[in-house]
Amino acid sequence: MTESLKHAALLVIDVQMGMFAKSTIVYRAEQLIRNITSLVRSAQQAGTPVIFIQHSGEKDLIRDTPGWQFHPDLLKLGPDATVHKRHGNAFEETELDQILKARGVEQVVVTGMVTHGCVKNTCLGGLAAGYRVILVADAHSSYSQKAGELIAEWNARLQQQGAGLKTTEEIAF
Repeated sequence: MTESLKHAALLVIDVQMGMFAKSTIVYRAEQLIRNITSLVRSAQQAGTPVIFIQHSGEKDLIRDTPGWQFHPDLLKLGPDATVHKRHGNAFEETELDQILKARGVEQVVVTGMVTHGCVKNTCLGGLAAGYRVILVADAHSSYSQKAGELIAEWNARLQQQGAGLKTTEEIAF
């Protein structure tokens, strides 16, 4: 059932070129990008804030390198805001919470990479910060050989911890 989301923001976590350059390919990469770009377009048409979150580290996703850049299909769409982070939880030591509060956001719709890392940690961070968290079950992934299992596991575990779980088709901004 489609649920209309009010006072929401779409978070697109770490969909950066370095994630797609690993020796293990991103699980269902084409579908992932299709689903995320569909959600971004839908959010933008509805006037819902879209926030791209960009990770940087000292060994991987090094700032201003080709691998640090967003996936080109996302760049065509452009975010309302970009948050730079150095931790798995996009709320940790960033301005994400302030950006959301300034826009009256009460719920976050979470997509991106990687399921058992930054997606999980940002969902938990959003719940801890008092947001209603909706994890888009078919719009997050990883480059692990066990990605399918990890996605199923974390969809269930995050739902048990209070996150809503919806598919791309069920999201209406």
